[in-house]
Amino acid sequence: MAYNNRNTLLRMVEIQNLVLERKRHGVTQLHVYETEVYPKYFISYATFNRYLSYPAKHELKYGRKKEEDRRQLSLSF
Repeated sequence: MAYNNRNTLLRMVEIQNLVLERKRHGVTQLHVYETEVYPKYFISYATFNRYLSYPAKHELKYGRKKEEDRRQLSLSF
């Protein structure tokens, strides 16, 4: 069975929305992490910051772009 990171992306979006909603009311990110995120998800603060910086909504909507293998040489005749 192949691993699918859709659940992780959904968790990222949920945390991002939670932080955006709380920041509108003037609450700091550290307070949101300590009081709401850590007791529910048990992730570290570094992971929390990585989740906030990741474009999860875009990846869920459009998928990840496949990068070409730039190491391979091509010959054109």
